[in-house]
Amino acid sequence: MSVPEFSRPVDRRGLPATAVIITATPAECAALAARFDLVAVKALSAEIELVAKGAEIAASGTLRASVIQSCAISGEDLAQEIAEPVTLRFVPEGAGPPPGEDVELSAEDCDEIPYAGTQFDLGEALAQTLGLAIDPFATGPGAERARAAAGLLDPEASGPFAALARLKGGD
Repeated sequence: MSVPEFSRPVDRRGLPATAVIITATPAECAALAARFDLVAVKALSAEIELVAKGAEIAASGTLRASVIQSCAISGEDLAQEIAEPVTLRFVPEGAGPPPGEDVELSAEDCDEIPYAGTQFDLGEALAQTLGLAIDPFATGPGAERARAAAGLLDPEASGPFAALARLKGGD
């Protein structure tokens, strides 16, 4: 099993409540940029409050990142600032219902992260949060120019139905 690019193991023992500030090193930022197909991750940090409730740990706070990604249209470098609220719950593996049992999930259940033993990886959870916060369709100031150059400004002439019409010979 490989080590995550941004690993910060936390031992749940002795964690009644604590605040942590986590900052990625330049090497971790470079590895995360490669993982998420970004031009660069300039900075990544998070301020997280951890509260133990038995074997479960609630984590809440804010993830902040400064990234450079490619514009989805023009491919130009596009600087983005991310400030993402974090609400996670780390739960022991096997703490859920038996396999195959129908389960009703609430919105709270969607952010449950299972862990084994006494440690969970807060860094990897934050890396996954960053991955979800990145806008895969972000566009920059050169997007309209690139659309115009490709003839994509008129939705009637460039949409999926126009492409179908051209295939059928209706153009």
